[in-house]
Amino acid sequence: MNATKPQTNDEAEIHQLIERSAKAVREENRAAIRADHDPEILMFDVPPRLLSQGLDSYMATWEKFFSSWSEKPVAFDFHDVKVTAGQDVAFATALGGCAGVSSNGKREQLEFRLTMGLRKIDGKWRVMHEHHSLPAT
Repeated sequence: MNATKPQTNDEAEIHQLIERSAKAVREENRAAIRADHDPEILMFDVPPRLLSQGLDSYMATWEKFFSSWSEKPVAFDFHDVKVTAGQDVAFATALGGCAGVSSNGKREQLEFRLTMGLRKIDGKWRVMHEHHSLPAT
């Protein structure tokens, strides 16, 4: 993961959270994907359903993602990660990429943007909002 250097402990913790998240996706580790997300997470995603509210709905988007790849593991990573953190609220942005062989047998590569809104609850950063997007064509 290529990233800007964290300036504070909070920024470093969020960088680590994003690294854990990418690793969890590569490993299809559902428990690890859930771990840093708030139960009421709101997600805006690229494929339909455009809005997912709540952790179960959020996890359903990952099931759709995992089933769309026939070759495992899928390459999945973030770069150009930038974090701005206050005492209890933060946001992060990154560019992401995933690649592999899709369920239709074609090699696919996708570049996307990530934005996260986080809150520090009981001393731990939680993802409250996650937004994946693609440039309009």
